[in-house]
Amino acid sequence: MIWQNFAVQNCPPSIYYLPDFITKEEECAIMQAVDKTPRPRWTQLSNRRLINYGGVPHPKGMIAEDIPVWLHHYVERINQLNVYAEGIKANHVLVNEYLPGQGIMPHLDGPLFFPTITTISCGSHTVLEYYEQTEDASGQDGSGSLVRQHKTSVLLEPRSLLVVKDDMYHKYLHSISEREEDTIDARVANLSLVSNAHAGDVLRRDKRISLTIRHVPKTSKMKIKIF
Repeated sequence: MIWQNFAVQNCPPSIYYLPDFITKEEECAIMQAVDKTPRPRWTQLSNRRLINYGGVPHPKGMIAEDIPVWLHHYVERINQLNVYAEGIKANHVLVNEYLPGQGIMPHLDGPLFFPTITTISCGSHTVLEYYEQTEDASGQDGSGSLVRQHKTSVLLEPRSLLVVKDDMYHKYLHSISEREEDTIDARVANLSLVSNAHAGDVLRRDKRISLTIRHVPKTSKMKIKIF
């Protein structure tokens, strides 16, 4: 599979969207493995819960941990695509669980990671929304305020792979709105690449598991195992 053939054209550089990157059987295996994860491994946030595999990224360096065997296959699938720079391999997986109505605020992934992210979606669709953030200095005292303007949206179907690079990594904030259903409209930039949705569809969310597979450049030589 040549991932460069799946560029999303109607947005700034660069987003690539690959539908049906994994099989239904692989999706089921991922969901089952995540469901079996002991509760202490999860970090519970107000709007979702997550697991770091490979270590916890930190400005001073990530202390490397072994990635579970069941995840190796998907990390290697990403490495075989060569989406990163020459010689760069994924060494971190962030597992997110979103229930209907949950989401994440607009943010940048920042400098802790190599500026390419890959995300495999399982269970449910979601809509990833991108915003351009600028400073409005029109206040009488000369003080500025941050203004966010919607730039584009991307529909992530179950079993799809998303690859984000360039300005779409560095410049545009991304988020998932906290809602239980999504109306597919003309703002969805990858509509021509999706396999099971059309403009005007209303899609109800279910539980979604995402695997965000990345490279953390700064790691500690210390290595520990998590059992």
